[in-house]
Amino acid sequence: MGNKVLIKTNQIVKHFGLTHALNGISIEVRRGEVVGLIGENGSGKSTLSSILSGIYPPTSGSLEWKGKPYKPVDAMDAQRHGVSMVTQEMGTLPGIRVADNIFLGREEFFARKKIVNRKKMYEAAREALGKIGITDIDPEAPIAGYGLEDRKLIEVVRAIYTDPEIFIVDETTTALSQKGREIIYRLIEKFQKEDKAVIFISHDLEEIMQVCSRLIVLRDGDFIADLSREEFEENRIKELMVGRKLTGDYYRSDYDGTYGKDVVLKAERIYAGHVLQDVSLELHRGEILGIGGLTDCGMHDLGKVLFGMEKPLYGSVSFGDGTKITSAKQAISGKVGYVSKNRDQEGLILSASILDNTVLPSLNKIMRTGLIFRRDEKNFTDKQVKDLSIKCREIEQDVRDLSGGNKQKVVFGKWLGNESEIFILDCPTRGIDIGVKAFMYQLMYRLKKEGKSIIMISEELPELIGMSDRIMIMKDGKIQRTFHRSEELNESALIKEMV
Repeated sequence: MGNKVLIKTNQIVKHFGLTHALNGISIEVRRGEVVGLIGENGSGKSTLSSILSGIYPPTSGSLEWKGKPYKPVDAMDAQRHGVSMVTQEMGTLPGIRVADNIFLGREEFFARKKIVNRKKMYEAAREALGKIGITDIDPEAPIAGYGLEDRKLIEVVRAIYTDPEIFIVDETTTALSQKGREIIYRLIEKFQKEDKAVIFISHDLEEIMQVCSRLIVLRDGDFIADLSREEFEENRIKELMVGRKLTGDYYRSDYDGTYGKDVVLKAERIYAGHVLQDVSLELHRGEILGIGGLTDCGMHDLGKVLFGMEKPLYGSVSFGDGTKITSAKQAISGKVGYVSKNRDQEGLILSASILDNTVLPSLNKIMRTGLIFRRDEKNFTDKQVKDLSIKCREIEQDVRDLSGGNKQKVVFGKWLGNESEIFILDCPTRGIDIGVKAFMYQLMYRLKKEGKSIIMISEELPELIGMSDRIMIMKDGKIQRTFHRSEELNESALIKEMV
């Protein structure tokens, strides 16, 4: 059965209004393959996978499933055929239990005379979680009690419960720690051994070259290349993705690590349950302070405490002049901007427009004589869209329709528009392509040179080493060691302090 075509697309075109997302894509996915679907944000990866999984219908073109016409009417129909997908966006529903999320739309599996046997459902959910090595998630618990990574793994369980023949993984690993990634990798191996197929979407080229047996490159909605494993070469792949030869590095080229003496933000003896234990730090004017560690080391919680989103049990956060920060509203008033790791849940209002998201922190600034004029809001947003090269149809477009990189630019834009002096960036390049990453690094370096101060929390060691003046490594809720910018600093030195 090896190499038999499972799914095929014939000249698939997809338009969203005036936006041409796909321009005649024809590909095949065969049994036993792990096909990497790669390209910059806006290249059409998620759109194509959404068509395959029944989320969107194509504007034109056709699909084939095992040689026969395939027209899924929705995601559930696609799953019945054997195509299942874990999307990039959060796909769990709040307000219900874990088991209800796993069996959403499949309650009839456990129903008799339209009455659901919840005990049977909980047992089935526990078994499904256990099959992929998850033993610390309670099927009977409300899903609201679990974090981003656990909720994403719950989506994975839901996607594979019906034993699909094609498993589509869209930017899922970016939300996971190494433990979560290992679960995904084991599932991919299982699908290969069972002569099924996986379509894998990721911006992490190292990961995608390690996991995939074949790569399909898209750019601006066009098919660019189909590469066998023997043709994998990082620089060539990057060139195919961006359409030009890449030279030099994304990161800073200087190694002086200089910054101002003035302290602009200070944390003293921060305790927050078991996640933060006696954390103190100082951020200086014109400094990029990197904070790294394993996912559960406490660094993400620290970012929220510094921004005033979460209150510590003990200790304080203050500006350089001694003024305490006790809320996010106070931090924003003091010109602090925060970019959350969980962009769609904490950084944006997805159902609102680019304009509404961008102006939100700056309404007092835009206001004239107690009134806010739409023209002023448009001028304000137009400037951010132009300065940050945000790709969109119009500023009234819903943010949910943007690619990951352009969503991230909107988040940055709202804090730049508010003239923030301090930026707390939690995984600022998570889930964005190499072109937008380069743009973000250049922007951060420009802000540093302008005297702005940045705390960059990151799980990517090359990013920390490449951009930071100082790097604080956290472990078990504590600052383990601080490194200063140096050409000799390497990942091994940081890893020793993390594990």
